[in-house]
Amino acid sequence: MMNKSKGTIESEISKALTHWEKDYLGRGSLIVKSDILRDMIIVTLRGILTPAEYSLCKEKEGLLSIKRIRTSLVESGIEHLKEIILNITGEEVVSFHTDLSTRTGERIIVFRMSSDLSRKFS
Repeated sequence: MMNKSKGTIESEISKALTHWEKDYLGRGSLIVKSDILRDMIIVTLRGILTPAEYSLCKEKEGLLSIKRIRTSLVESGIEHLKEIILNITGEEVVSFHTDLSTRTGERIIVFRMSSDLSRKFS
């Protein structure tokens, strides 16, 4: 990993997460952007909701249901996601956080790493 640039690693993470989404969830985001910041990898995924899900999100019950189901789906694949990040960065994922905006159709994933990845690129 040491010989790869920060941008290259971020791009590899984005591509790998797009593949994971398509393989595991059945469809991928329209836009994926990954950023390494200190001991975190912050991934922004845009365009993840289907038109039917947007429609359901107009009602509070539907909105909560979509958030709960989508979060459960991602969390059920967390071990594979941790493995993907380990293979690309050479570092262990310590914790994982995610949330979904049903208004914008955007998901944020934060991977907290075992060390400060950004120092490897200074």
